[in-house]
Order: sequence, then structure tokens, then C-alpha cells
Amino acid sequence: MREFGYQRVSDVQGVVALLDAEPGARLLGGGTNLVDLMKAGVERPGLLIDVRELPLDRIEVTDGGGLRIGATVTHSDLAAHPEVRRRYPALAQAVLAGASGQLRNMATVGGNLLQRTRCGYFTDVTKPCNKRVPGSGCPASAGEHRNHAILGASAHCVAVHPSDMGVALSAFDAVVSYETVDGAGELSLDDFYLPVGDTPHRETALPAGALITGVTLPPAPVAVTSRYRKVRERASYAFAIGSIAAALDIGRTGDGAVVRDVRLAFGAVASRPWRAREAERLLTGGPADAEAFAAAADAELAAAEALPDNRYKVTLMRNLVVALLTELTEEAA
Repeated sequence: MREFGYQRVSDVQGVVALLDAEPGARLLGGGTNLVDLMKAGVERPGLLIDVRELPLDRIEVTDGGGLRIGATVTHSDLAAHPEVRRRYPALAQAVLAGASGQLRNMATVGGNLLQRTRCGYFTDVTKPCNKRVPGSGCPASAGEHRNHAILGASAHCVAVHPSDMGVALSAFDAVVSYETVDGAGELSLDDFYLPVGDTPHRETALPAGALITGVTLPPAPVAVTSRYRKVRERASYAFAIGSIAAALDIGRTGDGAVVRDVRLAFGAVASRPWRAREAERLLTGGPADAEAFAAAADAELAAAEALPDNRYKVTLMRNLVVALLTELTEEAA
């Protein structure tokens, strides 16, 4: 690891001023991703700005019943917060599924949103990688890609985003707040992550020199009946090979259960949390049964472009949709 500067800052304006003056600086929250990348030589910042003393560590209920979550809230505090567990249980479950207790004690909300892919070609500086060195190639397409993307990828990059928390945030229309020297701004999570296209090294729409200050979840009554399900290759402390955040509101008619509202987001299938809007559209107002759930999943996954070794993900995600929505339906009954 090469030498770098370190500066601790306790106010937001001080941080954005430093980022403006030092374009090569990186923000240090928990460091659970950044420090590993520095050790591997992927990240080589000249300055680390420690943001852990910023006054952004609160979770507050907003007017109408949403939540505002500060960027330096740790994952342990997020998962344990009673209002998170009550209003958005899938979010608490996703965070608990994300890492070990030691990592959750350090990892922050803002840092999790900005974490980089765990693709082995990205983290190995001896290999080409368009995300790390634009134009160098994507060896994963013909190499090791068992856990790579089936949706929204391109010939330039097939890596997936590793966040569990982000999948739940996507399902509930989260909005990311940030600050720059030019003032404050907001981005919906849909707009926060950029499509891969031919520029996979450009991962977010954050302006240069921006500091994430928090995430807002708008009121969502359907979120009360939500759940997160993660499939991984071992029982704990592993990244997902497929995951889903789901919420379901069921009504009753003479013909049986009907979907009044539904939220679905997929994880480990794309370069960003994948909001399953086509599946939501097909389900809303229709029957709440396994046949409808399967048809909606098939419609969402029709755009999948699987590689030889990750075709299993199409079936896996279809089965996850049916299983989790069926569980939620049975509980509602």
C-alpha cells in the first residue's frame, strides 16, 4: 500500500471543500470496502477524509411515516432501529444478511451505496478490467462468471453490485441526498446508479466532489409486510448469488385474493439493484397466486441475457419470486 494523507473532518462543508480541493481524495466511513481495495492496489487515493464524526448518524421518522437515514449510520444501528424493523422489515433483514456482526458495526449506509463490485477481475490488478481500466477489456464474459449479471449488462462489463441493503432500498423508492460546494441535491436510487453501457467505470450519477448525506424512504404502507430473501453458496458471510426484496398488500374479492400493491427488487443479477417494475405492473390488480407470480417473474426475466455458467440465475430468481410472494400471501390470509 502506498503512502496517503489522512484528515478527520467533523462538518459537512469542511468535507466538500476538501473534496473540491483534492479531486483524488476518498471518503473513509467504515472502510470495509475501501481499505481492501487499497491493499489490492485498485484504489490509490492520495488523501483519506475520515467522515465518521459528521453529524449524520441519526434515523428520523419523516412526516407521513417515512424514514430519513443519515449517511454515517452503521449497519448494526440500522438493522436494530425499532422504526426500521417496524416500517421496513425487509431493510432490516437485508442489512443483517449482508455481512458479519463485526463488519456491520463498522460499515455505513453511505459507504454501502458506493461499494465496488467484488468481481475477481476487478480486484486483481494483473488482469484487464473495463471498470478499473477503461478500454482494457472484460475477461469475465469468457472466463469466471458464475455469479455475474443476467440483466442490464453489456459487452463491456458483466459484474454485479454486491449490496444487500441497496436491494431493499430500491424496492421502497429510496432517495439519496448529497452535498457539494455548489449546494445540496437529491437522486432517486433508480437514477443514482448509471447503466453499464460502454462506460462501466462510471458507476453513479453523483456529481464530482459530492458527499452523500443521507437516504430518505418515502412513506410506504405496503413495506410493513415485506421480506428479504438471500441465496448464497454458504450459510453466512457470503455475497448473494440471487436475492429479492418483496412487499405485498393483499385484498379480497369474491374470486379470491387480489394484489393491491406490490414491490419487488432483485439483487446479484445486475450492476445495480434491479427494480422489477414489469413484474410489479403485471401483478397489481391481478390474482395473488403462484401462477400469476410465476408469469410476472417470467415477464421480468424475459430480458435476461445469461452467460453459459450463470443461466441458473434465471430459474433461481423465478423460484424466489414465487416462493416469497406465496409466503407473504399465506401470511396475509
